[in-house]
Amino acid sequence: MAEQVSGEVCVENDCVIEGLLKVPFNRRTYNEKVEIVKMERPTPELNLSMDVKKTAAPLQPLKENWMKIFSPIVEHLHLQIRFNLKTRNVEIRTCAETEDIGNLQKAADFVKAFIYGFEVDDALALVRLDDLFIETFEIKDVKPLKGDHMSRAIGRLAGKGGRTKFTIENVTKTRIVLADSKIHILGSFQNIQLARRAICNLIMGSPPSKVYGQLRSVANRTSTM
Repeated sequence: MAEQVSGEVCVENDCVIEGLLKVPFNRRTYNEKVEIVKMERPTPELNLSMDVKKTAAPLQPLKENWMKIFSPIVEHLHLQIRFNLKTRNVEIRTCAETEDIGNLQKAADFVKAFIYGFEVDDALALVRLDDLFIETFEIKDVKPLKGDHMSRAIGRLAGKGGRTKFTIENVTKTRIVLADSKIHILGSFQNIQLARRAICNLIMGSPPSKVYGQLRSVANRTSTM
């Protein structure tokens, strides 16, 4: 018989995130009051010693959003996940109930998107849809800038009150994270290219009004194709 336990699984065997229930990694939960079930032996197709993804992650944001991250990975992708306090890594692995080995990469991309700074709901699209990707590049990849020139370029990308970034997101149907000099774009391949072109033009010094016009004309042409 499985035990009835109320809590959240996100711990190393001998470590626990403050305020959360200590449960060994070889168990799993589905929601706040659920059965904690021991793992079955791995099938030959799903070798648990090999099918593991590890991603370095900060502790505090994970604590605040753990169940939003934990639930879709366990309930929908049928994987196991824990935060290893010793190595500060999120560890995801397959189990006997994993139906598609590709789910492991989906889960890793989902967690990585959250760590990059995307909202959980936006990052969750990587789990639900197959044609979404994340592209990352730095301002220096486009133009070598330093000091105040770098700061001004970042300011142009964000715009007053974030207006420029939001406009690019809305027109290209993407989500963008500005992390200092790094830029992360989430979307379909075609939309990422549109957003990146607009961002590169801004970095190179084009005025936002000109970039907006180019974006809208390209978006209109794409929608009518």
